[in-house]
Amino acid sequence: MTKTKRTQVAIIGAGPSGLLLGALLHKAGVDNIILERQSADYVLSRIRAGILEQVTVDLLHEAGVGSGVENHGTIHHSIELVFKNERHPIDVTSLTEGKVVTAYGQTEVTKDLMQHRALNKLETIYEAGEVELHDFESQNPYITYKIGDETHTLYADFIAGCDGFHGVCRASVPKGSIKEYEKVYPFGWLGILADVPPVSPHAIIYANSDRGFALCSMRSMTRSRYYIQCAMEDKVENWSDELFWAELKKRLDPELASKIITGPSIEKSIAPLRSFVAEPMRFGRLFLAGDAAHIVPPTGAKGLNLAATDVKYLSTAFIEYYKEKSSAGIDHYSSRCLKRIWRAERFSWWLTSLMHRFPDTEGFGQKVQEAELDYLVHSKALSKSLAENYVGLPLDFAE
Repeated sequence: MTKTKRTQVAIIGAGPSGLLLGALLHKAGVDNIILERQSADYVLSRIRAGILEQVTVDLLHEAGVGSGVENHGTIHHSIELVFKNERHPIDVTSLTEGKVVTAYGQTEVTKDLMQHRALNKLETIYEAGEVELHDFESQNPYITYKIGDETHTLYADFIAGCDGFHGVCRASVPKGSIKEYEKVYPFGWLGILADVPPVSPHAIIYANSDRGFALCSMRSMTRSRYYIQCAMEDKVENWSDELFWAELKKRLDPELASKIITGPSIEKSIAPLRSFVAEPMRFGRLFLAGDAAHIVPPTGAKGLNLAATDVKYLSTAFIEYYKEKSSAGIDHYSSRCLKRIWRAERFSWWLTSLMHRFPDTEGFGQKVQEAELDYLVHSKALSKSLAENYVGLPLDFAE
């Protein structure tokens, strides 16, 4: 016997974007249920981004889950670029009239949102198997899924696809209805997480060296996240902790390298880099958000922040529909999101191209890269452009 439920908005995916959407809708009195194919513990185990734009921090406060980032996040006022063995600070706060970014791990964001959902007794169905979307081009969409051997049906007014790049939502769109744009980069990032103090507690370090790119980031004052550029075909097992730390130091300026505090890794992985956008983001009563619709290289720290702004636009559209009986927000959702997404894609592509060694970054290519970096750190106009994009463009930028 099939069990049935009904809700106003069915959200597929219990990552930060799905959970944030649920929290914003709940605050406005819009009923929602979240379906997630993994367990809650698995969702929390995913190691992801940790730099939040002010827009994202504001959204967490708006949703009623801002106390964690307020009490435990670390404010960053600058970034530092390393090239030719020298470090160059860029004061993003002064260049953007007071804006900042905040270091606060995605795992912590997810945990805060999960706790908020549990406190408010909102329904999240974990380990939902064989999820299928039906009739989302009609006025009566529904979802079928299994819990164990039992089939369930969830009826909803709308379906929000927040289930990531490999999720079922984008895959359910009829062939020919969606156009995909993709660029795959010819390298990956080898990253480690370690319980050691960050080498720079109030700035992210981006390094361009003749050995490849490196990044020094953090999750808290006692937990650091470091990355080095590696070959796409590289394997984690080729890198001991000692080998990683030694290679990282070689890619930084000597003063910074001498300050690195090393320790055993608690997580180590290699991530491929890609730029990806799917257009449009609405199909009848199915709406894509976050990684289900777009991926950016992690260089610009835009992935989670772009997902959050998608969710802001989508929650506003749903709330308008229910409170004001207006479909304007849902009709313009896709075009509104994509305008912002392509700006972030451009910035992430540019910063990735500027800071990494590509197969053809030799001779002329390397000299041009160094010249642009030199121009960047000595040009207030270009530094300001970097700063504006790094802290995040306003939600209504150039609308």
